[in-house]
Amino acid sequence: MTLVDSHCHLDFPDFAGELDAVIARAAAAGVGVMVTICTKLSAFDRVLAIAETHDNVYCSVGVHPHEAAGEGVEEPDRLIALARHPKVVGIGETGLDYHYEHSPREAQQESFRAHIGAARETGLPLIVHTRKADEDTARILREETAIGPFTGLIHCFSTSRELAEIAMKLGFYISLSGIVTFEKAGDLRAIVQNLPLERLLVETDAPYLAPAPMRGKRNEPAFVVHTAEAVAALKGMAPEAFARATSDNFFRLFQKVQTPTSARLSATARG
Repeated sequence: MTLVDSHCHLDFPDFAGELDAVIARAAAAGVGVMVTICTKLSAFDRVLAIAETHDNVYCSVGVHPHEAAGEGVEEPDRLIALARHPKVVGIGETGLDYHYEHSPREAQQESFRAHIGAARETGLPLIVHTRKADEDTARILREETAIGPFTGLIHCFSTSRELAEIAMKLGFYISLSGIVTFEKAGDLRAIVQNLPLERLLVETDAPYLAPAPMRGKRNEPAFVVHTAEAVAALKGMAPEAFARATSDNFFRLFQKVQTPTSARLSATARG
């Protein structure tokens, strides 16, 4: 299988000292591309360095809603400038988190809108985190779409069918993490079973949310295989067919990313 881990955090301390081994294990498991996600601009250089060092790793630029109080952006300009780097392929993660509320809601919403402006200007997909904030997330996405189109995904989807349907009507994709394999996630599986295949991606959100049968372990990109296999079974599909479909979806959305074949051809040409 050739899979994509559309969302991981390779710069986190959990991977310190063994990042090359983690990326090698992902490749051995059939994970051809990884996107390591920026959660605060003060860490962007570290995130970018990982992408620059590994051909099959790309990155995003953005500020997690938890960080909006201290590092949230009011205007899209800096995000737009940093997104010009060839290895930066997405804007975020951004969005709203009303579960922990580490940052005031107003600050989260302001930063969210600035990220949307950057996604609209650059054409790069918006990577949306939403937790206990469906109503405001849907409202802001609708209001901003009325200003001008942009594309993106709901990352680590574990919320309502209504939000999924609203997001897909706006052209968004739905990215599934290991949560869908959890024993108590029956309601989520019922929703996912009816989501259209052409709008699905898979991710790890590593180092968090290791899927069954790896529960309790530190998550890593290689484990996206288990999430893909679980959703393939839910859809009544062969794992290979599901992997191919979700990877195709990823490259359709993240158009700045080279396919592994394209990357190899480019490297050969450079040589």
